Amino acid sequence: MTDKDLRNFINNSLKEDVGEGDHTSLSTIPLNSESKAQLLIKDNGIIAGIDLAKKIFNVVDPDIRISKTIKDGDTVKKNDIAFQVEGNSISILKAERLVLNCMQRMSGIATKTNYINSLLTNKKIKLLDTRKTTPLNRTIEKWAVRIGGGKNHRFGLDDMILIKDNHIDFAGGITHAIQKSKVYLKDKKLKLDIIVEARNLNEVKEILNEGGIRRILLDNFSISETKDAIKTINNVCEIESSGNINEDNIIEYGKCKIDFISIGALTHSVDNFDLSLKAIE
Repeated sequence: MTDKDLRNFINNSLKEDVGEGDHTSLSTIPLNSESKAQLLIKDNGIIAGIDLAKKIFNVVDPDIRISKTIKDGDTVKKNDIAFQVEGNSISILKAERLVLNCMQRMSGIATKTNYINSLLTNKKIKLLDTRKTTPLNRTIEKWAVRIGGGKNHRFGLDDMILIKDNHIDFAGGITHAIQKSKVYLKDKKLKLDIIVEARNLNEVKEILNEGGIRRILLDNFSISETKDAIKTINNVCEIESSGNINEDNIIEYGKCKIDFISIGALTHSVDNFDLSLKAIE
């Protein structure tokens, strides 16, 4: 995530929302009018997106002034005030919906991530997100996961070699897929980690037999199957558990000697956090 990425996201989002202009504000409010507003928190949880909100307001109007009372990652409760914004009335209204949409989504993700992470008693296990994000919103959604205390898995397809079930089937098997990936990395002079997904214990053994990988991803393994895989792997490489892991069973998975747990629901199944921007005198 770079400043350029964020600026592109903000500009494209504003273009989508504003179009040719905010005709309602332009027709009802004097161009030089100044106002104040505050972001009212209407939920309990972890706030996220305050730094992004500041960037959005500054892109819309560099003269807008923001006074923060809390910061990203803080625990908040209903009726808290996240920040106060002051400046040109039309500029504030132009930025309002994008700020709220981003912060509501990000705070929902951060709150869920924080809660699920709190269920892991073994803090050596890292809670990961996935690529199951809203198209063109991956940057801010993965940002929210970090604010909530989680870690980011790969951002895109170019971050690593992650050999999943379809790759295995299309390539003609695990061994062929791993071998081909090694040749590809050598030919392209790339230094990328290789992670391979296993669907059962036999596949775990085949991965270990080929070797040269960073991590084995145990896909939809039960607790007992996970324990068997851990014994088989015997600290040869990192272990990640994924698939149908949620707040109801993560405690049990957290008792296993694994390194990572990845959960797509951190970003794809989240309730928006209730926030509102209200004018003040």
